[in-house]
This record gives sequence, structure tokens and C-alpha cells, in this order.
Amino acid sequence: MAVAGCTLCIKYMLFFLNFIFWLAGGVILGVALWLRHDSQTSNLLILQFEGQQAPGTFYISVYILIAVGAVMMLVGFLGCYGAIQESQCLLGTFFFFLVILFACEVAAAMWGFMNRDTISKELMNFYDSAYIKAIDVAGTPSKDSAIKVLEVFHRTLDCCGKGDDTALFRQVTSTLCPTKTTEDFLLSQSCHHKLIELFSEKLYLIGLAALVVAVIMIFEMIFTMVLCCGIRNSPVY
Repeated sequence: MAVAGCTLCIKYMLFFLNFIFWLAGGVILGVALWLRHDSQTSNLLILQFEGQQAPGTFYISVYILIAVGAVMMLVGFLGCYGAIQESQCLLGTFFFFLVILFACEVAAAMWGFMNRDTISKELMNFYDSAYIKAIDVAGTPSKDSAIKVLEVFHRTLDCCGKGDDTALFRQVTSTLCPTKTTEDFLLSQSCHHKLIELFSEKLYLIGLAALVVAVIMIFEMIFTMVLCCGIRNSPVY
């Protein structure tokens, strides 16, 4: 009787955790879609200069998050149904998917940690390549295109220059940063700093979401194993 009561308690606890897991999947999917279509990142990552697209490494982590959110909702539903039905087969399948999802998340977290500085550095290099062409006094064919690219960066990030700007850049500030006065230019942050700040915030949000999901997964795996053992040992079954 005590075993059956304990099994029933674990059953509803697992159902509750799976429901939270399902909701978390929906939230993560929503956050990932917001990151994908956020105006700041979208405006920068759709830019093209000299036939090359702006680096889109950031979108890799976003697409991983979208996939994780969708799979979490599916797996969460499977876990809820398996817990209510007390089906060892469904719970075993659910546990298998949890392990696979957890392994993928750990791999994605390792990739994100190793490439945490790559995203901002790639965009800084892209900015610098346009910057060099935009202040070129020789007037290269790509100068107009470079100026348009810098205008998008400056307008989107509310910045001007890259922090170590030369006298030559200050001469063309009115063209490259038309909304900035001389005083604004002196007070504004560099675009390099703004890029690091922007993507640090986004990656921090992704990392926080991944940590919450990992904690929920660990508890779900524990409760799933306990419920399976309880069902197997229950005299009713």
C-alpha cells in the first residue's frame, strides 16, 4: 500500500515536472524566435559588403535553441501522457529522448562557450573592412556601399566609429554619423564596444535558458527512473 501511494505521488510529481518542461519548451521556442527576428541583430546580419554576407554564426545558436524548444514541447507532452498512463514503454522512450536532448544541450553549450567571442569578433572585422573603405580618400568603387553599411551599424547600435578613430574619420563624421553632433561623437561609445555588449547580452540569455532546461532535465530523469521502478515493483502491476 505504501509503495502504491509513493508511486502515485511520484506519478503526479513527474506529470507536474513534465508540464513545466512543456511550458519551458514553449518559452524557449518563443525566446529563440524573438532572437531570430530581433531588429538589432537582423539589421546587422542581413548586411552585405563587397559580395559577402555579414557573418551569421550567431544564428547557429538561435537555430539550435529553436530545435531544442520544439523537441522539448514534443517530449514534454510524451512525458505527461506516459506519467498519467503509468506506461513503462512511454516513460522509457521519454527517458531516452531526455538523455539524447541533454547530451545535445551539453554539446551545444560547449560549442557556445568555445565560440563566445567569435560572433562579436566576426562582426567587428566586417565593420572594420567597411570602415577602411569608407574613409579611403582615394574614393574606391565600394566606398558608397561601405558608407551605407556603416550607417546601418551606427543607426542600429547608436554608436560612431571604432574607438581609435583617426583625424581622417573625424572629418567624415557628419557623413557616416549624420545624427551625431561633435559633442555626441565624443560621448558616444565605439561600435566595437556596442557589438560586444549586444551579443554578450544575447548569449547570456541563451546560456541562462540552457541552464534552466538542464536542471529540469536532471530532475525529470531522476523522477522517471523512480516512477519506472515503482511501477515495476508495485503489486498492482
